[in-house]
Amino acid sequence: MRASNVLGIIYSNVADENVSELTSARTMGSVPFAGRYRLIDFILSDMVNCGISKVGISTKSNYQSLMDHLGSGKPWDLSRKREGITILPPFNLLGSGGMYKSRIEALSSMMNYISRSNKDYVLFADSNVVCNLDYGKLIDDYISSGADISIAYKRGLRPKIKNLMSFEFDGDRITKIETAGIKDEAVDYSLNIIIIKRVLLERLIDGAMSMGYTSFERDIIAKNLSSLYVKGHKVEEYAKTIDSIQAYYDISMGLVGGEYKELFNRERPIYTKVRDDVPAIYGICAKASNSLIADGCIIKGTVENSIIFRGVYIAEGAVVKNSIIMQDSYISQGSIINCAILDKGVVVKPNRELSGAVTYPLYIGKEITV
Repeated sequence: MRASNVLGIIYSNVADENVSELTSARTMGSVPFAGRYRLIDFILSDMVNCGISKVGISTKSNYQSLMDHLGSGKPWDLSRKREGITILPPFNLLGSGGMYKSRIEALSSMMNYISRSNKDYVLFADSNVVCNLDYGKLIDDYISSGADISIAYKRGLRPKIKNLMSFEFDGDRITKIETAGIKDEAVDYSLNIIIIKRVLLERLIDGAMSMGYTSFERDIIAKNLSSLYVKGHKVEEYAKTIDSIQAYYDISMGLVGGEYKELFNRERPIYTKVRDDVPAIYGICAKASNSLIADGCIIKGTVENSIIFRGVYIAEGAVVKNSIIMQDSYISQGSIINCAILDKGVVVKPNRELSGAVTYPLYIGKEITV
């Protein structure tokens, strides 16, 4: 494994429009997940765990909370004089002063950063993929194969993400790419985790910009299948793509349904920003079962099959079932919450009843009082 010679790039705003409820005031990368994490923690931790020591975070909009979460990169051991973590601004280099409109423009805007990294390889990843992967295997497989580009993929129903690639193969070589259409059958779809030689990337982006191309998937990957060796790397481990608020709810609920151990691995820990809190406090009448409850919570009511983030208060007589309650929310006495997602700082007044369905969870926005 030669990950020290790999530059990591994470797109923090990918598919924001797919979960607009959660990303109206934050990036996809800073969406809270699993009680104490943000989505970017999983991809960033995977990179650090395999030995990548220089990571650029591509931003576009609403990234104040992301900057606050990442800080200097210390929780991921990326607070360094050399290398470490870098927030890349959302402005292109086309002379217009505007934000980039495509992956190609985003890559062009950060090409100076990529070129000066002096790394031989670049590993891209999107922040809407929840996974805990051994990137070392991906890197070793790529280098030993002699491929020009390697793309991690998963078999299953194709997520509803714009321009997401699905593949056909000859051996491990990708021979055909589709970027449109949703099929009700299993396909081999991209996790948008891609590794490529830096000098090749520079050449492809320069050519794409000169031709006015806009789609990285169609105009760079698909159009070069005949001239480049583009291989697939099948992922068997836990990896799920968030493409809607329903997918966010389902994937989260899967953790309390038994998938927690698949995602969290002692050999590859997931790091996050540290918040010093006391352990959760349970009242005399509290009842909690089959739930993830973070530090700093005060539980006096009933919690079943739910995910409770840090600093949440659930009063005596309140009932929370099949729900996700984000940081610092307050559930008053006698209230009933079922199949709901409550964003940060929500206050539910006494004796309220909020209920969605497993197939249509109710969402309450950040800092709203109900």
